[in-house]
Amino acid sequence: MSASSRVAAQTEAKHRVWSLLRKPGVLVAAIFLLGVLVAAFWPTLLTSTDPAATNSGALLESPRPGAIFGTDELGRDLYARVIHGAGLTVQAAVGAIVIAAMIGLVIGVVAGAYGGLVDTVLMRIVDVKLAIPGLLLALIIISALGFSATNVAIAVGIGFIPSFARTTRARVLSVRATDFVEAAAVNGMRPSAILFHHILPNASGPVAVLAILDFGGAIIAVATLNFLGFGAAAPLADWGSLISDGRSFLTTAPWLSLVPGLVVACTVFALNHIAKTIEETTL
Repeated sequence: MSASSRVAAQTEAKHRVWSLLRKPGVLVAAIFLLGVLVAAFWPTLLTSTDPAATNSGALLESPRPGAIFGTDELGRDLYARVIHGAGLTVQAAVGAIVIAAMIGLVIGVVAGAYGGLVDTVLMRIVDVKLAIPGLLLALIIISALGFSATNVAIAVGIGFIPSFARTTRARVLSVRATDFVEAAAVNGMRPSAILFHHILPNASGPVAVLAILDFGGAIIAVATLNFLGFGAAAPLADWGSLISDGRSFLTTAPWLSLVPGLVVACTVFALNHIAKTIEETTL
């Protein structure tokens, strides 16, 4: 790709980003997600309170100034625990998507580019994986590897591989049939060059949208496994375990489960809204 083409591509990408951010819904979702990312990677920027600090004089207090999310049964500030809990949840979800995208991309590209027996074998393997419920497979993997945030990311990532593989394969097959790819082949361009210079760049759009969509699904999956007790051990907090810890106080202190549950829901809704908007405007 020439320098002028790269500049034009960068200019178009910036134009698309600003066009998206001019939409009020996308802007609100992006700001919320920015806050989630800050909480996940730099939580001390949002709170200086120790999430493990107890206060026997402030047990199960409802949301109030100074403790906007209330306190739990040990007097710990729920806002601080939600902020610090974002790290384990979001980082595990990011790891899961990276694992799924890398492996799924390779499978999809190889299947779509080579076709024939290779395509058939790889897609049948993917179909077998799809026949196994994702949560059941994740539980089996975690039981074999042990309970930890890293193993949760691995288990969830393996579950999302088929969606990336099938989406990548479908896009590669579509791009292979275009005129400019056929023209490149007729002009003697090597298959590897066609793959890296034409097919992969044009197949990346749907995969990127899928990554955003599946990131929301990965957060739900990670939170579910943590809710069931398969994530990091106490006193580490994550969104799923916070929801689980509040189950015993649903009638007396419903905010303990409601607040982290709403944070999970809003994060997923924001991701889905951005992904759907990108899909509608660019694909």
